[in-house]
Amino acid sequence: YSIVTDIYKPNPQRLRDWISTPKFNGYESLHTTVMGHNGRWVEVQIRSNRMDEVAEKGFAAHWKYKDGPESGDTGLDQWLSTIRELLENPESDSLDFLDDFRLNLFTDEVYAFTPKGDLRTLPNGSTALDFAFQIHTDVGLQCLGVKVNQKLVPLDYVIKNGDQIEIITSKKQKPSEGWLQFVVSARAKAKIKSAIKDEKRRIAKDGKELLKAKIEKAKITLDNTVLKWLVSEYKSASILDLYYQIGIEKIDKTTISAQLKKFDKLKSLPATTGPKLKSQAPKSTKQDVLLIGDNDIGMDYKFSQCCNPIPGDDIFGYITIHDGIKIHRVSCPNAVTLMSKYDYRILKAQWAVPEIEEHKSFAAGIKLVGIDSPGLISQVTNIISKELKVNMKSISFEATAGAYVGKIVLEIQDTKHLEKIIAKMKAIEGVDKVSRFDVPDLPALSAS
Repeated sequence: YSIVTDIYKPNPQRLRDWISTPKFNGYESLHTTVMGHNGRWVEVQIRSNRMDEVAEKGFAAHWKYKDGPESGDTGLDQWLSTIRELLENPESDSLDFLDDFRLNLFTDEVYAFTPKGDLRTLPNGSTALDFAFQIHTDVGLQCLGVKVNQKLVPLDYVIKNGDQIEIITSKKQKPSEGWLQFVVSARAKAKIKSAIKDEKRRIAKDGKELLKAKIEKAKITLDNTVLKWLVSEYKSASILDLYYQIGIEKIDKTTISAQLKKFDKLKSLPATTGPKLKSQAPKSTKQDVLLIGDNDIGMDYKFSQCCNPIPGDDIFGYITIHDGIKIHRVSCPNAVTLMSKYDYRILKAQWAVPEIEEHKSFAAGIKLVGIDSPGLISQVTNIISKELKVNMKSISFEATAGAYVGKIVLEIQDTKHLEKIIAKMKAIEGVDKVSRFDVPDLPALSAS
């Protein structure tokens, strides 16, 4: 460094000393920017062979320099310890791990001191709470307040280089989900998530015991069927969440008994009018299938507005609480949620093709994409209305920079009828792509 700066004039604002204080990922080097002979700024990086091996090839290259425990590298050991904590954390998922791993590798650092003068390195943007977890997990979890340079500051105070930080702890303090909004370091995030889940499990255990007592009092068998029923009624995210809501008294204990009575009553109803519970073994008889279009079905149903099924679509029935049975397409955007969370309300359904009236029409939409040309819309409407004799409920075309997107809502008989129309549209010059789209804004068709 002395030789370089004797020959070339350095820029004092561009000196970076990562030898005295290595980066969090172990990088060590001395960077300076000097003025060259041709009047251009040139960056010079100065480091030893060992430092260069680490910088160019990663930490694995460093181990060939380690002849014994006395030659251990503190920065490397700290970095490996952090990564090991992330890997050993049973609560983290793969996406969280990758985000945290990347955070530790590529972020800039900030340097702060403990009250005793020990230097701590954290990712740039770290808060006082991150610093507490850097000291020790228990210090972070019990962090009640923070002093920076002998002044009280909030937990979300963003650390500046050279700050001296003192952590005030209390055994009564507990971490909250709000902490996750302002911590930056991977260590802090992992420890907070783990502590919150442990606390949630403890509360959920108490809620489970309370629910178990209520169910036993109602003389109902405790199984997945009744638990899934309660999860859907209380709109909980999972069975664990249901226990937790009961434990924190978010769910009123007095309403649980009423819900259990409602469940017991619905369970005793015939399979055709009550929810199809998992405890009932499925039958292979044809009567188990809801035949749509059969006037002798003896049950009220409606076509769902979210996907508007038409004859020929794969369908299923969903038993609602106040609105009878709703018929959905298997490819409906809501199908996965309904089948996974409320499988006990699902009924098999199919089209009673011979019984569907020929004049019965169903709403379906087609979407056209291509290059705009004169007379295109006229050609499309002539084929649909005059050649195919199909009624259009609505039509809209939008053109931008020579390309267009057209949407047409039609009255059709079934999927075969729709496929014929799509084939005709694809044959038109200037139409590149034709696809079906859902028509959620039309009134639902109903039958009984």
